[in-house]
Amino acid sequence: MNLPKNKRYAIVYEDEYIIIANKPPGMLVIPTPKKETNTLTDLLNQELDSRGIVVNAYPCHRIDRDTSGLVIYAKGKSIQAQMMEQFKKRLVKKAYLAFCHGRVSKDFDTLKGYLYNRNKNRRELMITRFRVIERKKDFTVFEVEPITGRTNQIRIQFKEIGHPLVGESLYAFRKDFRLRFKRAALHAKAIEFNHPVTGKRIRSISPLPEDMATFLKLQR
Repeated sequence: MNLPKNKRYAIVYEDEYIIIANKPPGMLVIPTPKKETNTLTDLLNQELDSRGIVVNAYPCHRIDRDTSGLVIYAKGKSIQAQMMEQFKKRLVKKAYLAFCHGRVSKDFDTLKGYLYNRNKNRRELMITRFRVIERKKDFTVFEVEPITGRTNQIRIQFKEIGHPLVGESLYAFRKDFRLRFKRAALHAKAIEFNHPVTGKRIRSISPLPEDMATFLKLQR
């Protein structure tokens, strides 16, 4: 999906209560303490204002700046609270596409580990399922399903098994690998959940972004 030059994100689903937006790589969902502008949340609310919609859009979860793909927004705080409760109860199903260095021998597996949360002063469980989509000469294409939702969970766990994401710079050294990519090769491709008002099952899919699609075509 090529996003319009004057509108880098795309709305893939919208009704009276929720929005599902497709975020491009390099864009923050919300500002950091540096108070950046032009985050996905800022831009969505500017669009709602331009349409005369008075309710604000609130993100129900986040994905990394590097990561492209789908983010759920709630129109109003009460809907946000309902959606975040679904995330807490692990009722929201998410799927990612990831490119990882090396050829992984297992066709599928469940990764389990712990991440230390400094803010809460405790270890938190990480669980991630994966299945291999394709094996290339120097990397493997995965579909990944995070069962828990820890910060940078997928990036951390693939590094721990010796197959960091292509383009990874936070948990691995790019210079250690032949392949080069300008970001961590991770895309939030699908999301599925119960509508917080109607109860209807909602599923949205986002095609592979242009940079990852081009990289895949160029590699054998």
